[in-house]
Amino acid sequence: MFGAAKDLMTSKAARAYINNVIGRYGAVEDLKIDSSRRRIDVVCRLNGEVSPIGVTIEKYKVEKDGAKKFVQVIDSSATRPWLEAVMRDHLHGRRFEVPSWAAAAL
Repeated sequence: MFGAAKDLMTSKAARAYINNVIGRYGAVEDLKIDSSRRRIDVVCRLNGEVSPIGVTIEKYKVEKDGAKKFVQVIDSSATRPWLEAVMRDHLHGRRFEVPSWAAAAL
């Protein structure tokens, strides 16, 4: 019960955070974090696309390095083959620093 409420609050905060980061490219319409399964589902509307795009982080891990926290994407998928290829080329195996509030919730 607590985990689901935490995931819901974190999902809303993450959606606002990501919309601030990607505003130039489009907007996240829906974002759901399932921290127990280490999964994130995102629906976004990217500029120039006629319909929403689905992105799923199938598996991720959180790492700590000193005072900083990082997330690493292990597996992902997308509803557009070109985006799935970009994610495999540029996301998998890389670590991305995340704000402390996000790391605590993931």
